[in-house]
Amino acid sequence: MDNRFASTLKVGLLLLVIFLSGCTTHNTLPSATLHPSNTENINSYKYLIGSGDVLNIFVWRNPEVSGSFVVRPDGMITTSLVEDIEVSGKTPTELARSIEKILATYLRDPIVTVTVENFVGPFSEQIRVIGEAAQPRAINYTQHMTLLDVMIQVGGLTEFADGNDAVLIRIESGTQNQYQVMIDQLLKDGEISANVDMLPGDIIIIPEAWF
Repeated sequence: MDNRFASTLKVGLLLLVIFLSGCTTHNTLPSATLHPSNTENINSYKYLIGSGDVLNIFVWRNPEVSGSFVVRPDGMITTSLVEDIEVSGKTPTELARSIEKILATYLRDPIVTVTVENFVGPFSEQIRVIGEAAQPRAINYTQHMTLLDVMIQVGGLTEFADGNDAVLIRIESGTQNQYQVMIDQLLKDGEISANVDMLPGDIIIIPEAWF
């Protein structure tokens, strides 16, 4: 009788597991948000501070509150007077004026200068290259950077790449747009007219060729 009960219990548990497995729902995560860059054309570029940057903050006649500070992953820094100062996404000049307003509570007429010693910048300002690049990665944007400059930094294309079907994704006025870029013509044929200006936040997707 005990053996029959044990067998029945095992069958029941097995059926329960199968039932629960069939009822399991796989929720879909929301798509990642692509944060647009503030740079809309190559002539309006200004460097923005980001997590990992090393900032040199100089407060005139107040060396005790001056020094080097690393921007935390949450985009803030901690100073001797103020624990949390939001710095990510600001230009060095904008940050200097912001710190002057904060320090005015503690100091009389503070004059602040901010310089960046180690450049990382926010993700929204980086160019990302994925797919059949020799070294797919994120690249820190430099003023007047072109597609050719980017491809040199990622080591060109793999032997399996379909460079002329590559796509450049760019957010413009809140809209995500796609453009075809002719990387094979640029790199293999030396067609300089295929070179285009890059902007912060651009994403290049290089597909594999179908043989």
